[in-house]
Amino acid sequence: MKLIIFDVGGVVCSNTSVVDHLSSYLNLSRKQFLDFAYQSGLHKLQEGKVCVKDFWEKFSELYGKTIEEDLWAKFFKPDLIVETVEIILELKKKHRIVAGTNTIESHYKIHTARNDYRFFDSIYASHIIGISKPDTRFFNHILEKEKVKPEDTVFIDDTSENVESAAKLGIKSILFTSAQELRRQLPLIL
Repeated sequence: MKLIIFDVGGVVCSNTSVVDHLSSYLNLSRKQFLDFAYQSGLHKLQEGKVCVKDFWEKFSELYGKTIEEDLWAKFFKPDLIVETVEIILELKKKHRIVAGTNTIESHYKIHTARNDYRFFDSIYASHIIGISKPDTRFFNHILEKEKVKPEDTVFIDDTSENVESAAKLGIKSILFTSAQELRRQLPLIL
């Protein structure tokens, strides 16, 4: 393999979903929060097509109360998955390792400040490249930038829809369930 692409949330870091915290904080059901979030442009936020300030302004209109702080940042407290990091460090001895992550600017800044991306040779973040998984253009963008063929690439993600999308392009794809299971599966495809 010439390239291995790792998702970040749920694969390299745990505690990356803040939806339950935000729902509780705003006294909304998870469904209500997500309905408001998608109507406020969550998908556009992930693709860098709307800024955090504009997102929360739109959300505030739907919610009926003004939200003045970036709640995405307030509740984002990721933890590195040490076992996955160990695998990445081992793989880096022979392979180019990049991150391919759906994220938003607020979370990206926190990851960057914490130095969570230090293990990667490059970072492909949805809000920067303007495309998010599972869109096949996300993977094609990485392949093009890295100058590699799908068959020379492995992709690891904890979302089956993303794994299936990458696999359709001929990328060897692994659905992440645990670092231990990843360690077992990698030798079968490398």
